[in-house]
Amino acid sequence: MPILHRATGFAAFLLCSGVSWASPPAINAISDIAHDATPATRVVLEQAARDLPPEDGQDFEFAQRGFIATWPDSVIRQANGKPSFDLSGNDFIEGPAPQTVHPALWRQNRVLRAEGLFRITSGLYQVRNFDNSNVSFIETPNGWIIIDPLTVAEVARAAFDLVKKHVADKPLLAIIYTHSHSDHFAGAPGIVDPADVASGKVKVIAPKGFVEEVVSEWMIAGTAMGRRAFYQFGYFLPRGPKGHAGMGMGTAIAAGQQGFIPPTVEIERTGQSLRIDGVELVFQMTPGAEAPAEFNIWIPSLKAICSAETATSTLHNVQTLRGAKVRDAKAWGDYLTETLRLWGAEADVIFASHHWPRFGNETIRTYLSRQRDAYKFIHDQSVRRMNMGQTPTEIAENLTMPPALRADWSVRGFYGTVSHNAKAVYDRYMGWYDGVPANLNPYPPTERAKRLIAALGGSSALHRVTRKAFASGDYRWAAELGQNGVFADPSDRVSRTLLADSYEQLGYQSESAIWRNIYLTGARELRRGSPDRVAETGPNYLMMATPLADFLDLVETTLVPEKAGETKLAFNISDTTSGEQFAVTLENAVLVSEKGQSIPGAPTLSAAKPIILGVLFGQAKLDAMVASGRARLTGDGSQIQQLVGFLSMPKLDFAIVEP
Repeated sequence: MPILHRATGFAAFLLCSGVSWASPPAINAISDIAHDATPATRVVLEQAARDLPPEDGQDFEFAQRGFIATWPDSVIRQANGKPSFDLSGNDFIEGPAPQTVHPALWRQNRVLRAEGLFRITSGLYQVRNFDNSNVSFIETPNGWIIIDPLTVAEVARAAFDLVKKHVADKPLLAIIYTHSHSDHFAGAPGIVDPADVASGKVKVIAPKGFVEEVVSEWMIAGTAMGRRAFYQFGYFLPRGPKGHAGMGMGTAIAAGQQGFIPPTVEIERTGQSLRIDGVELVFQMTPGAEAPAEFNIWIPSLKAICSAETATSTLHNVQTLRGAKVRDAKAWGDYLTETLRLWGAEADVIFASHHWPRFGNETIRTYLSRQRDAYKFIHDQSVRRMNMGQTPTEIAENLTMPPALRADWSVRGFYGTVSHNAKAVYDRYMGWYDGVPANLNPYPPTERAKRLIAALGGSSALHRVTRKAFASGDYRWAAELGQNGVFADPSDRVSRTLLADSYEQLGYQSESAIWRNIYLTGARELRRGSPDRVAETGPNYLMMATPLADFLDLVETTLVPEKAGETKLAFNISDTTSGEQFAVTLENAVLVSEKGQSIPGAPTLSAAKPIILGVLFGQAKLDAMVASGRARLTGDGSQIQQLVGFLSMPKLDFAIVEP
């Protein structure tokens, strides 16, 4: 599960920090006080409570089994004293579900309350709920192998300190990254010195293509994905029964220092094994399922499976709502079939990078089978309905899991949902167009909204119909109507209020934590009148690992055609750190960079990658960099300066709930 970087998208390229963002309410702000559940929402949630699977207590027992100790303070802190992770932040999850949280999601968070260091089996330990993800520890005769060192250094260090204090104070021998999402690798600097990795003292193991996938995920669409991630993860929602009530995969995201230590060992094929200090690890490659580069791990001596994120305690995302390439639901199911065939008959323990472990061979085989069946059912039945001519919306509206899967807590929609996963399957095969001619070239949202309101007889008529829908508890329809009112006229306070109130009730009714977060964040932004913002933190921790060619690909996407016009430009770039050369040309409002090429006689900018990027992104003046000796320029630099004026850097606060 990818976690939003501390500096995301273009904000990551700042050469200096110190940007402090405050978010004053705009003129059209409305009251941002959270409301109670309406009678209609209470009815929905009361019925949901009656429909829950029977509670056998197994998840609670598994989540608490083997507890050793937790952090001595209620807050794990950063070096500056600010919280990295508040262990007490989930303490409000107590007793029966309130009227503002879906009872199944409330139950998921009650299970997740168990935090600290746990013994899974002899030689295998896990620290849970110091972050949104888990970190696992395999003990060897002479040291530790660590799997997935969390999102930030502070919580990773705290977890390892806990293990060394309560189990064994041994050195680190190896780190394993199960997949290419930052909540499973970015905390590594908290537990290992990069010099020990460079010297070979500590191995860093990852699936083939790991670095490329890490880089690609945050580059081209980083800003758009970052902005939407604020919604998906409820980043700015206050924790509580009317706000942030978990993330489905965990309770919250840790804050602090992130870093990137590239792998030194790549795993390329299923069945490949490594032996570290006498402990054998066998790998199963699962690319294209939950992550583009991922593997499961079998530890024969412990009869234990690490299922990474291919099998967790929720239905996962076939396409994450923050945005990403569609995942392969068919391959996902097939990988789990393979996991069962490879190790299902022997496994006594299965643990994952989120949630809690499971124990006992029969329990494990049932668990893996139902996880497999969930993804395969969604895939197969979405395709069946697609081939019958149903649109994505029709498929999502009518597709229901079979009874055995609906009754299994581990495949309920706390994170992914049948609805948006079915649409993702359709999208993977068929793309955005649903085949309906009216949807081939519709009006954009603002124009459509204005025409719809005119057809209804004006804003007063729209308000009347929207109020009626809200009063009847039809919040989906009230939200659609209210959204049109806001897009037609953002200053329409009646529509803003009704839309925010509708989003809020939809959030309260959502079993999926990310649906809840999206709805409640939408309500928050409508009420505040502007997006929340984050303080920028300077250069992104992935910056030095990202090739200059990838950055230039990104620069090319920021060219504004209206500014460039018919201008023609040509110059060269030389990265003095890597020695790479690039020829850069502009013509027909298309910017092209060619690696390994040079244009004879054209101006050439030579500098280290951060300086080149600072100049191109308009964060450093070319003349000043040359005067300081940090860059060298041959020829006339005016073409480079002219190009900078044609570029427009997107920001993390673009509008979502209003035009």
